[in-house]
Amino acid sequence: MTVLRVATFNLLHGMALDDGSAGPGRLAEAMAELDADIVALQEVDRHQERSGGVDQAAVAARALGARAWRFLAAVHGVPAPVSGWLPEPEAPVRHVYGPEHDGEGGPSYGIALLSRLPVRRWRARRFPAAPLSLPLRVQGRPGLTRVPDEPRSVLAAVVDGPTGPLTVLAAHLSFVPGWNVSQLARIGRSSADLPRPQLLLGDFNLPGRVPQAVVGRRERGAAGRARRRQVRWRSLARVPTYPSYRPRVQFDHVFGHGFGPDVVLKSEAVRLGVSDHCALVVDLRL
Repeated sequence: MTVLRVATFNLLHGMALDDGSAGPGRLAEAMAELDADIVALQEVDRHQERSGGVDQAAVAARALGARAWRFLAAVHGVPAPVSGWLPEPEAPVRHVYGPEHDGEGGPSYGIALLSRLPVRRWRARRFPAAPLSLPLRVQGRPGLTRVPDEPRSVLAAVVDGPTGPLTVLAAHLSFVPGWNVSQLARIGRSSADLPRPQLLLGDFNLPGRVPQAVVGRRERGAAGRARRRQVRWRSLARVPTYPSYRPRVQFDHVFGHGFGPDVVLKSEAVRLGVSDHCALVVDLRL
């Protein structure tokens, strides 16, 4: 039996809740403690002053011992004083960065996918931001802060798994109700041509059983025929992950497609030294 350990972690740009710092050392310690074969990361900084100016995806990959990794920028720019982002004055040359792009590009923010297994190919997709803002609780600020949505994205990697090709997708979906549901459905349709089995890891901004209800519902007519052409995800872990100091809600999810019913050996929420989310870790029997 081969065990594959996968994880998804919204790392809050590596910020520690005890003192508000976000240095690369604590991020590296968190990744080493996580010790997973494949990791999806959300809220990742690249060349941001608040997190030491480092490429956090590269720092995490080194600490994890990942053979391959990619960072996908959702936003090019720096945090605004209150909320949202101040965009770069010049249009970015690229959105996807890997080890070969060390030092390239200005400050950005997005998601990353790290793999200890060899990666055959990568694919990326970005979604536009919802045209509205919502009052949300922001870590480090009292009360509610009105926060505009940001562009969202999904990274896909076809890896050489222990038993053959395996597709892993990493996503961070909108916090705007309805937009996140639409993005989840679009990921299912756009990934139907990728090798199976498949894993979808990420912060969906959808609580508990809601994502499974979205991808599992059946529809009639043209809508039903369209849904039959998309991936049929199944939740592989139902564990509260937020907030990290007292998890009560599950925003972070691991979905599978094409796996047997007994694939999950263990699932758990792991509190690390950074972030207001726990990492969701799942051990799979392959």
